[in-house]
Amino acid sequence: MKEIQVYDIADNAFKLIAKDWMLVSAGKPGTDEQGKLKYNTMTANWGGVGNLWHRPVVFVFVRPERYTYAFMEEADQFTLSFFDDTYRPALNLLGKKSGRDGDKITEAGLHPVFTPEQNPSFEEARLTLECKKLFRTRLNPADFLDPEFLTSFYGQKGGLHQLYIAEIQHVWVKD
Repeated sequence: MKEIQVYDIADNAFKLIAKDWMLVSAGKPGTDEQGKLKYNTMTANWGGVGNLWHRPVVFVFVRPERYTYAFMEEADQFTLSFFDDTYRPALNLLGKKSGRDGDKITEAGLHPVFTPEQNPSFEEARLTLECKKLFRTRLNPADFLDPEFLTSFYGQKGGLHQLYIAEIQHVWVKD
């Protein structure tokens, strides 16, 4: 991986997140005493990038039921990794399977690598944003201005997302 400046990212952020999807990853290298990975990843397509508090930031959403949620809560940093279209089947699998049930990363055919700050990414990623959490909050049903959004996106589907806002500290591209 080679580092570039955040302002040198040429991708369309809307397409990158909504159409191409991303992996949200958190944790540290290694395995625990039961042999489970000390990091996890999940596929997402809700989020964005921008400028807030005079910093380049991302915002992402993770439901508390997701296995990745505990890793996000424990870590100060996380990564967002983006891939070319040939990895769509892997992203699909990583969005459907839980890391609670086994090593879904190996099953997806991806190869973990870790940044110098020991945050997870993947050899196959064409772009990785390494981010430091600045803010988090749980979405609140009372804050939805249009109740239709609450019922159409949540209903019986699970808990409301946790919103994370994080500063982009490093941008890594495939060599």
